[in-house]
Amino acid sequence: MKHAPKEAWGSRLGIILAVMGSAIGLGNFLRFPGLAARYEGGAFMIPYFIAFLLLGLPIAWAEWAMGRRGGQAGFSSAPGIFRAIWPNRASPYLGVLGLLIPVIIYTYYVFIEAWCLYYAWQYLSGMLGLGNGLNLGRSPEAYTNFFLEFTGQKADGANFQRGPGPATIALTICFILNFIFIYRGLQKGIELVCKYAIPALFACALIVLLRVLTLGTPDPALPEQNVLAGLGFMWNPGTQTESLWESLSNARMWLEAAGQIFFSLSVGFGIIITYSSYLKKNEDVLLSGTTSASGNLFAEVALGGMITIPAAFVFLGVAGTQGSTFDLGFKTLPNVFAYMPLGQFFGFIWFSLLFLAAITSSLSMLQPAIAFFEEGLGVNRRASVTILGLITLMGSLFVVYFSRGLVALDTMDFWVGSFAIYMLATVEVILFGWVIGAREGLKEAENGSLIRLPGFMVFVIKYVAPLYLLIVFYFWVRQNLMDYVQLFRQDQVSALTLGLIGIFTLFFLLLIASAVRRWRKLEAQ
Repeated sequence: MKHAPKEAWGSRLGIILAVMGSAIGLGNFLRFPGLAARYEGGAFMIPYFIAFLLLGLPIAWAEWAMGRRGGQAGFSSAPGIFRAIWPNRASPYLGVLGLLIPVIIYTYYVFIEAWCLYYAWQYLSGMLGLGNGLNLGRSPEAYTNFFLEFTGQKADGANFQRGPGPATIALTICFILNFIFIYRGLQKGIELVCKYAIPALFACALIVLLRVLTLGTPDPALPEQNVLAGLGFMWNPGTQTESLWESLSNARMWLEAAGQIFFSLSVGFGIIITYSSYLKKNEDVLLSGTTSASGNLFAEVALGGMITIPAAFVFLGVAGTQGSTFDLGFKTLPNVFAYMPLGQFFGFIWFSLLFLAAITSSLSMLQPAIAFFEEGLGVNRRASVTILGLITLMGSLFVVYFSRGLVALDTMDFWVGSFAIYMLATVEVILFGWVIGAREGLKEAENGSLIRLPGFMVFVIKYVAPLYLLIVFYFWVRQNLMDYVQLFRQDQVSALTLGLIGIFTLFFLLLIASAVRRWRKLEAQ
């Protein structure tokens, strides 16, 4: 069976920006600063960069090469590409993760995207945190309560108690925007948005970064809380509570650093492998993959980290850098903007930046499933988008309804946004390194490329990356699995969420079985 993909990218720049858009998201500007602050900055950067070099880049290259190879065989979805690479009855079913992961992540990611849109509007309209409108002033408790009320975290169903609340309305707007552009396809939808949104995103980030770096010492009574000290908190390898070697012996830090690389590069999502399937045979995947990964790294470290952590440190001290991802983004930083001159303007720019980062990522998340519906089930794009709209709407409403403590969101994020991503990344690196063969795979990747990889990358991809993944996975399961099992026993919402994930998985497995039968009939003709 041989058929060319119906869609194609308009230019190399278009796909690079689209992949960057997929990768550059809330993980860069919220999740990364939260992790870096938790491990006092500099110590965390060591396992972070090691994971980038030994896992992130090699697996990104593998996904680009496998996607292009599968595209030449006429496939653009993980089940089809895996089947083309490894002619085994089980191979297309391994691709279920390439459909499940982006679809389920979309269901809760778009909800967080809605928060960013609402906060940007609140700052633009002058209603948030500047002594007028909501009159939150400089009270950390007020920002915390506002965030809890807005997101409905105090009780399940809180977002629907008095009709659609602000969070639900913002979610509706985000859903409509996403599906308008998703329906328009690659060139006129995803690529078009990313061509404008990514430059705008970097512009917003540079404006906020410039303001943060020129803060100096805002409070002369606290000379130790200055910008240089804030940058030192992020980059100096020593920590305040223990030595560097003691910090590096913390296995959990290595696990979370590796997990951040996967999340931020969109490695193991099933997105890059679909995007690269629309490339021509001799298009440069190594240079494109390296460029998109480097752009993501710059956005994460040079922008996300150097904005959030120093800003919080300057105004609130070490205590201001502590807290979860959402605490830093939606509680601490609004309090920082309340202290900052022109805080309303910079608050608007910051949350506009977060919204642009979120929407460029969410637009990419449904393309793998759309490609599967089209090539596996023979469904056109309009029907595919409609089906996925209904599926993801049900998932999002589940997350919005079970909002108490964000339990449903956190459960999905662990089992799909972490656990399943590791599984898919492991499958991909084994397929590339052992089924295709690392040497042949790298030769495939270098086809048409302006750059050549050093010989030791064969060893890295075949042995180091899989071993690294398995070790990380082992310690992660060892440290976390029983805690989650106990949580499911005690929390009904967690159990319901895991059941929903199971239903989604079964649904996609049944669709893959139908697609396999269809592919066999076409091949027999």
